[in-house]
Amino acid sequence: MFTGIITAQGVVRQATRAEASRDMHAVIGAPPEFLAGSGGTAIGASIACSGCCLTVTALGPDWFAVDVSNESVNCTTLGGWREGTRVNLERALRMGDELGGHMVSGHVDGVGTVQEVRPEQGSLRLTVAVPEPLYRYVAAKGSVAIDGVSLTVNAVDGRMFGVNVIPHTAAHTTLGQRVPGDGVHVEIDMLARYVARLTETA
Repeated sequence: MFTGIITAQGVVRQATRAEASRDMHAVIGAPPEFLAGSGGTAIGASIACSGCCLTVTALGPDWFAVDVSNESVNCTTLGGWREGTRVNLERALRMGDELGGHMVSGHVDGVGTVQEVRPEQGSLRLTVAVPEPLYRYVAAKGSVAIDGVSLTVNAVDGRMFGVNVIPHTAAHTTLGQRVPGDGVHVEIDMLARYVARLTETA
């Protein structure tokens, strides 16, 4: 489990696809203090990489490696990772940690498309369109994770919703570099998911 509070950015150093399985192996450079914090990172640990929960398979002082199944590659933007791609990083939640965002599973529900990016007073306003099956789970003043970042939905219009990204978040995550047409990982609020399921089966 995660909270959607990004604590570091990493940079893809290597991303290769296996010929037979089409699975992907990636090496991500990360700040040493990120990997060493809260007792240190171990092989087998979970790290949310732009909102995707991935398992550490190898580790160095300033890098970690992950394997990504073909299924995950096909359902996310990870297949577009190249050397130099920046990645939002969050380590798994520990019991007793501060819940600064909202409960995030690291399981991407779909890929949204950035429609508009514009300044709005001191913030950055992002408008994102989500695939049709997901839009009913997005509600104004509800929570959503975009590329692993916990955000509050400010407005909803059909399949599109708007969020405001404060300067700190824009500077310390990849959201400040997003442009119209970019694909982004969207994870809906798990409470919305369960409420919708209950209403379907009631």
